[in-house]
Amino acid sequence: MSESADVLAIDCGRSGSSWSISGSGFAAGAAPGVDPGRPIEPQIAELARAALTESGRRPGTLACASAALRRPDAAATLADLLDTPITRVRLADDSVTKYLGALADSDGVLIACGTGVVALAVGGAEVARVDGWGWLMGDAGSAYWIGRNALEAAMRGYDGRRQSTALTELLQDDFDDIEIAHLELQADPDRVARVASYAAKVDEAAQTDPVARSILDKAAAHLAEAVVAAAHRVGLGRHEAPRVCAVGGTFESGRIRERFVAYLAMTWPGFALTPPLGDRLHGTQRLAVLDGGPLASLVVTASRN
Repeated sequence: MSESADVLAIDCGRSGSSWSISGSGFAAGAAPGVDPGRPIEPQIAELARAALTESGRRPGTLACASAALRRPDAAATLADLLDTPITRVRLADDSVTKYLGALADSDGVLIACGTGVVALAVGGAEVARVDGWGWLMGDAGSAYWIGRNALEAAMRGYDGRRQSTALTELLQDDFDDIEIAHLELQADPDRVARVASYAAKVDEAAQTDPVARSILDKAAAHLAEAVVAAAHRVGLGRHEAPRVCAVGGTFESGRIRERFVAYLAMTWPGFALTPPLGDRLHGTQRLAVLDGGPLASLVVTASRN
């Protein structure tokens, strides 16, 4: 029996994915992550097939989001699912679904900061994306940025340049020979995640180390700058503070979160963060029913009879 009104929502991550099916009932599960080094659309089709098999359901719509979907090809994904009950596919970058999960389709700014960072602002008639340009060209204030700056500060301390820091000892504890640490990191295929993992160590070191505190404060300033820039590009925040949601592991640092809010309060007195309505999988579910509005311009849809 067809369940064409049901929706399969898939949130694709590099380390893992999650899915849910809503409509006439509810089912959910976890799935493997996607490889950004390979075409993403065939991987989405594989995840969809696995969810259909596991759930035994027959949804008519697939909504999917991934950081690898900067130029999504919904038609290609649908073509890979011709022998399934899915007749409609909606794809978007995961910044869209993070926004939908946090703020639905209302005006505001969503900043998501983990290994990388992106800010997405939605105004009355347009959207603006700030940063999200990856570890080589951007992601200022992200966990990778924090880790990279911490490693540099550790080596300056080791060389006797500028200020000594506990970060040098932290790095010495992690490597047998600190003088070849850079070679080991360069050769590590998972070096971005490995460098980003130092953000938590910097947060811990900041309790006693001024260099670590300075890195966190600068990260918070970069994140606040991204929010203000995104808001202004869509006409928000000129006269009053917009709704702003901050999500992602980097904001688990109490110091970063506190400084981030304080920096934004310099622009918008009395500023306070808006709690998110839900998570990114909730946003992927909303993607399926998004009808009009500025965010719709970032969604690619394909359908068949």
